[in-house]
Amino acid sequence: MNTSPHPAHPFLVVDDEEGILLAIDTTLRLAGFNNILTCNDSRDVMDILSKNQVEVILMDLNMPHIGGEDMLSEITGEYPEIPVIIVTGVIDVGTAVNCMRTGAFDYVVKPVEEDRLITTITRALEYRDLKRENLALKEHILTKKLENPEAFHEIITNNKKMLSMFQYIESIAPTSQAVLITGETGVGKELIARAIHSLSNVKGNLVNVNVAGLDDNVFSDTLFGHIKGAFTGADRARAGLIEQASGGTLFLDEIGDLNNASQVKLLRLLQEGEFLPIGQDTVKTTDARIIAATNEDLFTLQKEGRFRKDLNFRLRTHHIHNPPLRDRMGDIPLLVEYFLEHATKELNKKKPMVPKELITLLETYYFPGNIRELQAMVFDALSRHKSGILSLGAFKSHISKEQEESFPEEHMQIGDGTFSSFERLPTLKQATRMLVEEALKRSNSNQTIAARILGISQQALSKRMKKAGEK
Repeated sequence: MNTSPHPAHPFLVVDDEEGILLAIDTTLRLAGFNNILTCNDSRDVMDILSKNQVEVILMDLNMPHIGGEDMLSEITGEYPEIPVIIVTGVIDVGTAVNCMRTGAFDYVVKPVEEDRLITTITRALEYRDLKRENLALKEHILTKKLENPEAFHEIITNNKKMLSMFQYIESIAPTSQAVLITGETGVGKELIARAIHSLSNVKGNLVNVNVAGLDDNVFSDTLFGHIKGAFTGADRARAGLIEQASGGTLFLDEIGDLNNASQVKLLRLLQEGEFLPIGQDTVKTTDARIIAATNEDLFTLQKEGRFRKDLNFRLRTHHIHNPPLRDRMGDIPLLVEYFLEHATKELNKKKPMVPKELITLLETYYFPGNIRELQAMVFDALSRHKSGILSLGAFKSHISKEQEESFPEEHMQIGDGTFSSFERLPTLKQATRMLVEEALKRSNSNQTIAARILGISQQALSKRMKKAGEK
């Protein structure tokens, strides 16, 4: 059973009528909120706020001692970051307008409709999270430093764009809103999810699930669990992963492959924090944060009718795009060193010297499999290594096999490549010379690597360069 406080910091309910306090407290707890402070004397409010970090205030207007409007002015003056929801039986447009001008977040009339109250509170929490995120982003922009660099120890980089991404992650991590991580296969999206979970300071666990290929029944059973007798073979109740992630984080990988029926259930989970175990009629609630990841373009899937528009936007409340390795080639020396260290320990081998040509060779490669592919290349090369300097052979062999697949197909389309912007096409000899010059530039004038890029032997390249030199 979930005993963690939800939300992390309490709501404060202020009303001089004990019956109203009890009714609102009960409504909130039935909706899954269990961290609530109540106050029946407006004179105690400022003292409570000085001792507690309050998320949202729900307050009556007609109270003895200090009236609601005066209390509102005092609260918004000292604690402008706390959303204040006015809950009162007074139906007066003028009063409502004055309260909004003074800084009230919203205005709810008694008797309170449960759905209206919960919706208003949910929006207030989202507003509070947004203000926190904006403040944190401003601080990061000014300092340009990471407050918790240790949270990113698994991500090896010295890239400025990656550092900016880390700063953004530090800003959004403490919020409870959903996060969508996008990026190609092998860029390390799960490492980003781990960093977010680590920085969120939640007490619960990080629970991972790959939703690719799951039909709706398996998805529902995996995430939401089932009660005893829910289906044939369900001889006992089983909690789903969402309950295991209570007070923590649920990471849904390959979210672009989720079927439509399951998308509806996930949307409800995100919007209301509610789910139904298979076979159960009573709704359960969760405070687990949802992080999703995909290597697909959800907007494209949306246009094709394969992904819900509302779910797409709900997931990307915060969006992080993890760039491919080819956009951060300066990290290759660091990554090679890191993977080599790990490979020597796992394979129980002495660490070899790395030839300078290796980095140049790798920097000319497109890396369709990104960091995961580089890791596999390093491990494979070390497994073949005998002694001395690390051989380039295994790397060259892998790159040669993948060269055709790794070259982007769109660049090979007629009228859509390098020469499409030319008013007049170069001759074949001129184009060949341009290719040779570019290959030498990319390989730092290393003819062996330049020849590999061009798909010819070094001898053939030398002949072409000799002829060009003679002319």
